[in-house]
Amino acid sequence: MQSTAVSSKMPGRKHLIPRVNMSLFGRSGGLRAPQKIRIKGKRLSDILAAHGNFVRGGDGGVRAELGGADLSRADLGKANLMYADLQGANLEGANLREAKLGSADLSKANLKGADLRKADLTEAHLTAADLTEARAGGAEFFRASLAQAILRCGDFVAANFRDADVHGANFEGAMLRTAILRETKLDGVDLSRAEGLDTALMPRGYSQAGAAKS
Repeated sequence: MQSTAVSSKMPGRKHLIPRVNMSLFGRSGGLRAPQKIRIKGKRLSDILAAHGNFVRGGDGGVRAELGGADLSRADLGKANLMYADLQGANLEGANLREAKLGSADLSKANLKGADLRKADLTEAHLTAADLTEARAGGAEFFRASLAQAILRCGDFVAANFRDADVHGANFEGAMLRTAILRETKLDGVDLSRAEGLDTALMPRGYSQAGAAKS
């Protein structure tokens, strides 16, 4: 938590009144280490280790079953969560920067304000997931399912949506500067309120008017 000082004029002297900058969630905003998070009695760090073995086909490998788990503000940067079950999980404010989430089930997950910068979500299932205000610059959404997902006011600069399913997704206020949507089916997808489309790589012959009518 950061604090600054504000000068206050008092008779004959000055004193400093601390000014506190509150976080997005009204608290310090610190991340939670996997070692300190318990899911059904098990440490998240142990679950991640077993899942890593599962992905590699090693001994003792067990798929991470984290559906509906409270992982808000969890520090999962660079974590290997390929094929993990995160359906309906609460990942609000979580750090997933450079995480491996290929083919993971994140349908209906809460990813509000999550850090997904440079995360790999190739073929991930994000149907009806909430990515409001998520930071996903440079993220890989190749062939991901984002049908009915909420991407409102998120940062998707240079993200790759090639061949992704975005049917019914809400892009209102989303930043799509230099994003790749070249082979993405945008029929019926309203991008009229998205930002940065003038620099995004769009399908050949794409026009917002034509897409909205489809």
